[in-house]
Parts: sequence; C-alpha cells; structure tokens
Amino acid sequence: MAIVDVTVIPIGTESPSVSSYVADLHNILKGYEEEGKIHFQLTPMNTIIEGELPVLFQVIQDIHESPFNKGIKRVATNIRIDDRRDKKSTMEGKLSSVQRKLDQ
Repeated sequence: MAIVDVTVIPIGTESPSVSSYVADLHNILKGYEEEGKIHFQLTPMNTIIEGELPVLFQVIQDIHESPFNKGIKRVATNIRIDDRRDKKSTMEGKLSSVQRKLDQ
C-alpha cells in the first residue's frame, strides 16, 4: 500500500478562494473511499491518500481533471509518493509510530 500527498492547484480562478474546487475533489475522493479503494485525509494545505498505487494514479488523474471540468484552463498538481514495500504502511500507522516515540 502506498501513501500519496497531493495538491491540485487551479490556475486562473476568478477569486483567490479555491474551496469550491477542494469540495469537488473531496466528493471524488469520497466516492473512491465508499467503494473501499482508498482512505484519505484532507488537510488545510493538501490531501493525503492511501491505497494501491495503480488505484492512486487513477484517483490523482480524476482529481487533476476536476478543475478543468469547471472551466479552468490550467491546473498544476504536485504529487509526493511514499511506497514502502518491506512492510504494510498506513497513515495511521505512521502517526502512531511517532506518537509512541513522543510518549517515551
């Protein structure tokens, strides 16, 4: 299982606010999550998604396309992938590992 950190940036919006675009992305991600394909966490600056890498690439393509569907002419998407293959890695597991060290 991989974890991706993704930020979709619509360029050329009418307003500095992009929350309506973020809401659209959230709805796409929720659909994938309801299908049991991913787990995701929205943060103030990005979205973190975990799942199988081929599925994550499809999810990223779908959310990248979303602003275009609302008339935006340019979109920049930043992606960072954590793909650990020696053991199962989850968002929750990574946070728990750090918390255990803080509790020592």
